[in-house]
Amino acid sequence: MLNLDDLSQFVAFYNYGTLTKVAEEFNISQPTITRTMKRVEESFGVPLFIRSVNKIEMNDTGKVAAQAAMRLLETAHQCELEVKEYDRKVHTITVESCAPAPLWSFMPKLYMKHPEKTITSKLIEHPAQLEANLLAHKCHIGILPYPIENSEIQCIKYLEEHLSICVPPTHELAKYKEVSTKQINGYNCLLSSDIGFWTNFHKRALPSSKFFIQTDEYAFKELVKESTLPCFTTNLALDYYEDNLGNRISIPITDDEANVTYYICYWKNDLDL
Repeated sequence: MLNLDDLSQFVAFYNYGTLTKVAEEFNISQPTITRTMKRVEESFGVPLFIRSVNKIEMNDTGKVAAQAAMRLLETAHQCELEVKEYDRKVHTITVESCAPAPLWSFMPKLYMKHPEKTITSKLIEHPAQLEANLLAHKCHIGILPYPIENSEIQCIKYLEEHLSICVPPTHELAKYKEVSTKQINGYNCLLSSDIGFWTNFHKRALPSSKFFIQTDEYAFKELVKESTLPCFTTNLALDYYEDNLGNRISIPITDDEANVTYYICYWKNDLDL
């Protein structure tokens, strides 16, 4: 029977042309390689080599056998990857969310529900892409700002998030109890990175504004404390990061798009939530 390890050495001999280089590649002795070539020849049951004193080379049949062995090894490699990927999926729950806030409360609950699983999460900026990933089984759970219309997918209303703009007490917007994006369009603002679909919302709803996007959380906090530039928060973020805003005033944004309901979506036959 053909042995994959033996075939790997056989293919290496086909590529290198000398047993010495094969021995160096696999860190084994040349006599061991010689015995491997003999086993491969016996497994195929036909002559594969031309042998002379202190020399061995492949005949035409050996070259054909080596090319077939390459295809077999590639098939075996793909088979191994497929099995490992299946095992990973069986023991892993992948969560994709359009925004970070729902993950803060949902992930601990999921860990408690499935302690035996490896659970990963990822932010996807575009809800449509997230929906496509869920439909294509590229993730197990999708957290979206709308339910998916599919009878095979369970969508559970989870929580609401309401966006506010935050300004110092001396800022001209501070006099308002609520504002629309039309009122704040044109103001330059601080913006944190990794906020999911909110990034595109801000750019789309405030086309005349410039955004100073901060990738470093500490730098963002310091700018919020020291600058007068408006920034943004939500009711969910306030629960976790209220101290970061100092004496800033939070003013709700009234646009429908600034007030969202999140849904936990998953294939009914895949999970028990």
